[in-house]
Amino acid sequence: MPYRAPVNDFRFLMDHVVGFADVSGTDRFAEATPDMVDAILTEAGRLCDDVLAPLNRQGDLHPAHLENGVVRTSPGFADGYKAIAEGGWIGMSAAPAVGGMGLPITLTTAVNDMVAGACLALQLNPLMTQGQIEALEHHASDALKDLYLPKLISGEWCGTMNLTEPQAGSDVGALRSKAEPNGDGTYAITGQKIYISWADNDFTENVCHLVLARLPDGVPGTKGISLFMVPKIIPNADGTLGKRNDLRVVSLEHKMGLHGSPTAVMEYDKATGWLVGPEHGGMAAMFTMMNNARLGVATQGIGVAEAAFQHALTYAQDRKQGRAPGSGMIVEHADVRRMLATMKAEVFAARAISLMNAVAIDMATATGDDMWQARAAFLTPISKAFGTDIGVESAATGIQIHGGMGFIEETGAAQYARDVRVATIYEGTNGIQAMDLVARKLMDGGDAAFRLLEEIEQGAEAAKATHPALAEAVWQAAETLRETTEWLVAQDDLNNRFAGAVPYLRAFARVLGGHVHLAAAMAGDAARARLAAFYIKRLLPEHAGLLTHAREGADDLMAITADELAA
Repeated sequence: MPYRAPVNDFRFLMDHVVGFADVSGTDRFAEATPDMVDAILTEAGRLCDDVLAPLNRQGDLHPAHLENGVVRTSPGFADGYKAIAEGGWIGMSAAPAVGGMGLPITLTTAVNDMVAGACLALQLNPLMTQGQIEALEHHASDALKDLYLPKLISGEWCGTMNLTEPQAGSDVGALRSKAEPNGDGTYAITGQKIYISWADNDFTENVCHLVLARLPDGVPGTKGISLFMVPKIIPNADGTLGKRNDLRVVSLEHKMGLHGSPTAVMEYDKATGWLVGPEHGGMAAMFTMMNNARLGVATQGIGVAEAAFQHALTYAQDRKQGRAPGSGMIVEHADVRRMLATMKAEVFAARAISLMNAVAIDMATATGDDMWQARAAFLTPISKAFGTDIGVESAATGIQIHGGMGFIEETGAAQYARDVRVATIYEGTNGIQAMDLVARKLMDGGDAAFRLLEEIEQGAEAAKATHPALAEAVWQAAETLRETTEWLVAQDDLNNRFAGAVPYLRAFARVLGGHVHLAAAMAGDAARARLAAFYIKRLLPEHAGLLTHAREGADDLMAITADELAA
């Protein structure tokens, strides 16, 4: 079925749910008027529907491949990328001084969501470049910014992120790649990196790699790591391309999904690189890119969940089976209706959370207020984990709705499940996101969490006059979440927090979902109110069991020995 970008949902969320008016009301983002926002969403939706969505199946059936050391991309991807680049979509939120539009991250998040739903494999390329742009804006020298940013923003060049090595996955500090000074301000980078998304292509002039490596005096662990810009082709001072650098794509991975997105093993053999940020300050610079990517990956999960829902809904409306009332199509069966309503309600909740996260980032940028920065930091792991979990769950539900045909590749239902599965793993596994939430993000004593909970309860109080039962359910859920947050903050043994970190994150997302659905019920039509009732009555109650799990601590879990697991 053809994908249709959910432009109206974004309009509604920005107008009524996530507080985008606060962003457009700042001096920094005053140009993001309702008319401009509507024009951007409409044009992005047209790009996704007409240009990018037809490429999704091509990427799956005709994967990127390595040919004589050159990555050859899927049919149509070059034209699709050109449309993204020429439309200015890569540099939407980049500084105007270097060719960007200077628009809010909230708008970039909405566009990334739609592009991911249309063609996830291709979307990953500009997403990585956007992260690199932000890292360079914050950490690179003026000379590097002037040389690289205009080319990255225009899409003439694209960017990658090189962290992982065979022996150093989530433990980045175990990396072995080394950087040796050349004596002229450049460094010789040597090492091997794996899982490098879009490490090469046949449609950009250059590929710019941000590579983590250790200087000779770098101490062990993450504190001894530096970050380097290592381009495929070394540019001249005027931005023209010079000689080929000493790096190569060794091989491409054979993957479960995302076949149109080449994932490479990269080898650097004394390749020329330039330091980004201070010596031994690589992790701080890379985390700027990773945090950008984590919100971006959340949109990948949500975008695919949307596409899987649309695919399943169309099938359910066309497939006749059994003695269903009304039209006789399977959409009339109560259990199929349950699955479809769950998908739609979950996508709405996850999308709203990601946009709330983006609004907090924009408000922090516009105001410099630490409160907004803390909110953005707190919501990032929730957005990433919940958004990608919902992507995986919705894709699986879509297969179930198709029945036996969901297991047959020709329907296309399985591609969503295969493509989105990695999103729960890369840019920090969802387990790591949860551990970050209960550890670093609660180091403030829970202040950021409690401020969110206060807003949820205030929203519920305001809704009691018109939606008393739904409002009471959301208010009570927030209170239960508050009690568990207080319990977690009181735990000095981090293992007690970690043992329940995943259910706690999911419960927080559940309650936030209730909050945004309640706001939608108050501001929207009867259809939105019915969807909100479905979520709050049927899905929100899961928070209670999740929070019981979160408060159990680690003792009973760690009492189960490795030998017992293996028995």
